[in-house]
Amino acid sequence: MSESGERGAGAGGIEGGMTLDADGMYRALESRDRRFEGLFVVGVRTTGIYCRPGCPARIPLRRNVRFYPSAAAAQAAGLRPCLRCRPDSSPGTPAAMGTPVTVRRALRLIADGALDEAGVDPLAERLGVTARHLRRLFDQHLGASPLAVARTQRAHFARKLLEETRLPMTEVAHAAGFASLRRFNDAIRDAFQATPTELRGARGVPAPATARRAVADARRAARVSARTRRAAESPATAASGALELRLPYRPPLALAELLAFLGRRAIPGVERVDADGYARTLAGDEAGAHLTVRDAGDGRHLRLAIHGGAGQDLYALAARVRRVFDLDADPLRIDAHLGRDPRLARGVAARPGLRVPGAWDAFELAVRAVLGQQVSVAGATTLAGRLVARFGRRLPHPAGGLTHLFPEAAALVDADVASIGLPAARAETIRGLARAVAAGVALPEGVADVRGVGPWTIAYVAMRAGRDPDAFPASDLGVRRALAAGKGALPSVRDVEAMSEPWRPWRAYAALHLWTMEHDDDDETR
Repeated sequence: MSESGERGAGAGGIEGGMTLDADGMYRALESRDRRFEGLFVVGVRTTGIYCRPGCPARIPLRRNVRFYPSAAAAQAAGLRPCLRCRPDSSPGTPAAMGTPVTVRRALRLIADGALDEAGVDPLAERLGVTARHLRRLFDQHLGASPLAVARTQRAHFARKLLEETRLPMTEVAHAAGFASLRRFNDAIRDAFQATPTELRGARGVPAPATARRAVADARRAARVSARTRRAAESPATAASGALELRLPYRPPLALAELLAFLGRRAIPGVERVDADGYARTLAGDEAGAHLTVRDAGDGRHLRLAIHGGAGQDLYALAARVRRVFDLDADPLRIDAHLGRDPRLARGVAARPGLRVPGAWDAFELAVRAVLGQQVSVAGATTLAGRLVARFGRRLPHPAGGLTHLFPEAAALVDADVASIGLPAARAETIRGLARAVAAGVALPEGVADVRGVGPWTIAYVAMRAGRDPDAFPASDLGVRRALAAGKGALPSVRDVEAMSEPWRPWRAYAALHLWTMEHDDDDETR
C-alpha cells in the first residue's frame, strides 16, 4: 500500500469553544469541574488575582468576578495569576485553539520567537495582513495585543524555570527568550508583582510592599507544590546532567498510540522512539544536543529533558514539544463530539485522548510527506534515513543512535536527491520545497504552491505541521478503507468528504481514529 492516496470572551462566551454566558461560567466555577479548565479564566476584583475552574480556593461572590478568554487578557487587565491553581499552566484555550487561521499562525510564530527581536509589523507582514488588522484580531479573540501575549507567555515560562530548576537568573532569562536581564526582571515584576528571587522563594530578602502578597502566596504555594518541586530536583535529574521540565496537558492522553505513530515514522539518526519515550537531535549546538520526552507518571504531565542544550531557547523547545505531542488539545470535548458518530464511536471508546501528532519542523515534515508519496510508511522511513545520512550534518558526539541533524533547506536546493533511490519527479518536488523555504516562503501554508504536491500532502502537512484540527485527507487510502469497514467497494473521495462533515471542526482527529482503526503493520497507509 502507498503512504498516500495522491499522485503527482468576555461575558458573552468563548470564541471557538463552548458558548457560556457569565452566569454559566460562574456555575462552572462553582462546580469545581476540571473539565472546564482552559475554557476561561476568572478574575477576582477583591484580591486582584485570576484563577481557573477547579481552583481549590474559596469560591468568590458572583459580584466580585469577571471572566476572561485567556491568561494574557486577565493579565492585561492588571490581574496576577493564582499561585494555587496556576491558571497560566492550563494548556491552551479555545480562544487560541478555535480562532481563525491568521491568529493560530501568529500564535505559533510568537511561540517560535517571532517577536523576540522584531516587532508586530514584521510578524504581520509574514502573515499577509497589516499590523493594525493583526492587533484587531488579537483584541477580538484573545483580549490582548500580540506583544502582551508574547510577554505573558515568556514570563510564565520563566516562572516555571524558576520553580522547577536551579538555573542562575541570567540563564533563566536567556532560556525564556528575554533579550536582557533587565527585560526579564521587568516582565516578572509586571506579571507577578514580585522579583524573580522572591518567586524562587529566597530567604532573608525583604519584600517591597507591592510584592508582599505575591511572596506570601508563593510561600503558601510552596507547601502545596512541594512534591512537584522535589520531583523536578530529584537525584535522577541531577545525575543525568539534563535540564528537566514538566509539561502539563489535559487528560486523558493516549500516549502509547501517539508514540507508536511517531515511532513508525521516526527519521533514522534524527529521532528515536523506544520504551523510554521520544528523543531527537537539536540544532544550534555544535556538541550535539538532544532532548527526550517521557511520561511523568502522574497522568497530567510529560517530562521533557534537554541534554547538552546550552544556549537553547528553552521556551521555543518546550513549545515545539507541546505541538509534537498535541498537548494543548481538549480531549474530552473532541471525544464527545466524534463519539456521537457510530463510525467512530468504537475507536473513540477504545482510545480516549487520541491526539494528532504534530511536527517538529514544517520543512522536515513536508519533505517526509513527499518521501511517503506512493510508498509504505516503512519505505518512506528508509528513504528519510538515507536523505539524512547523505545530506544532514553529522554530530560530533552521537548519543543512543541520534547521529545527525535533518538537512536544512539550503542543503537540498541543488542536491542530487534522486541518488537516495527516489524517482526524479519526487526528487524535484523536494528541491522545489527547499527552494521555496530558502527564498523565504512560509510553511506549511506555502506547500500548496510547490510543483508535485497534491491534495493528500497538503492535508497531511496542514494536520501535522499547520496544527489545523479540521484538516482532512479525504483521498487517503487508509481513511477510505476504514470507512468501508470491509463491506464492499471503497467510498469515493466525494463520499468521504460528505461523511466527514459532521466531524467538523475535529476532522484531523477523526482521521487519526480511522487510521488507527484500520492500521495493519504489514499493510499500512499514511
